Amino acid sequence: MNVLFVCNQNQNRSKTAENIFKDRFKTKSAGLYNTKPITEKQVSWADVVVVMEDAQRSEIAKRFPKQYMLKRILSLEIPDVYHYNQPELVEELNSRIDELF
Repeated sequence: MNVLFVCNQNQNRSKTAENIFKDRFKTKSAGLYNTKPITEKQVSWADVVVVMEDAQRSEIAKRFPKQYMLKRILSLEIPDVYHYNQPELVEELNSRIDELF
């Protein structure tokens, strides 16, 4: 399964998720507000898009309305308070992904 993890900057949450779940899924990550923001091609590639906050789901819907309607988009509701690979973030991601899959 192709899973695209999305957060605001693609520095901490989505990058960590891409890394820790790469053995379980085919993973990529993207940011919404960085210098190289998420593309239509990335959204199209994904079977599932996992956002870290509901506001990111809304932003994807605005930017890519056609793809949005065709995708399963899940929100983990993980706030932007963690650093890359921070143990608490890894634990939170594992817990939330286990609930969803």
